[in-house]
Amino acid sequence: MLQLLAASPTAFIAVSLALGLIVGSFLNVVIYRLPIMLERQWQAEAPHAHETDATSVTQVLPERFNLVVPRSACPNCHHPIRAGHNIPILSFLLLRGRCAHCGARISARYPLVELICGLLTALIAWRFGYGVAALCAAVVTWFLIALAAIDLDRQLLPDLLTLPLLWLGLVASLGGWALSGHSLPVTPRHAILGAAIGYLALWSVYHVFRLATGKEGMGYGDFKLLAALGAWMGVQMLLPIVLLAAVVGAVTGGLMILTRRHQRGTPIPFGPFLAAAGYIAMLWGPQLVTRYLGMYGPRGG
Repeated sequence: MLQLLAASPTAFIAVSLALGLIVGSFLNVVIYRLPIMLERQWQAEAPHAHETDATSVTQVLPERFNLVVPRSACPNCHHPIRAGHNIPILSFLLLRGRCAHCGARISARYPLVELICGLLTALIAWRFGYGVAALCAAVVTWFLIALAAIDLDRQLLPDLLTLPLLWLGLVASLGGWALSGHSLPVTPRHAILGAAIGYLALWSVYHVFRLATGKEGMGYGDFKLLAALGAWMGVQMLLPIVLLAAVVGAVTGGLMILTRRHQRGTPIPFGPFLAAAGYIAMLWGPQLVTRYLGMYGPRGG
């Protein structure tokens, strides 16, 4: 099987697409359950210090609640979802977007996350081909999808995702897999510098902005996410990632305000833009840097 995937780019892309759809189904569980698990933990540690919208949700959930237990259930009637009704995208289409038990509408976000995960994983297979670079990029992509979705929902980048992503990048750099022409993994030197400078760069921006305006422009999760991306892609990719994230964030925020889908002064999470920029840098980062430097390189007279 592995020999077939290595020999046939088409087969490798197809298998990657299917794997991405399956992983996307699991990421839906992570996106929904992980913030509630954290809320429960915070409430147990300080019952009156964290009163959030999740409180009403946790009251109807079983005492044992993690990424594995209990089985996935309808948010409306809490009826367990059968395995045959949990096939990525296909089940949503066959059920016409409704619960098979109570008929309540199923959020379109679930098949959307599955589709995005499948397509982005297939794009990685096409871009990198069979090998370690594709595996590393797929793992980073799955983390980024979960982080971006959670940040959009809760304005939260959990340490339970950002820190493992960071450490995996550092460990991968020790494997001796760094290849010229690929953006990840990188050598240990570049990984350590990328993690340290990535964290300190946004940490410095945060404190300068807070001193200048008295407001907090971003959260500590953003520092850790950029550090994780630096651990995977090295210090040379930090500036392109930040610039891409800032441009996409500014354009998106402006469009949301113009279309009245967002009010001025309401914070917009930066994590999704960092995640999108990180994905783009994984696929085309070295080429973007080379073209940028070529624009300002020496020219013959």
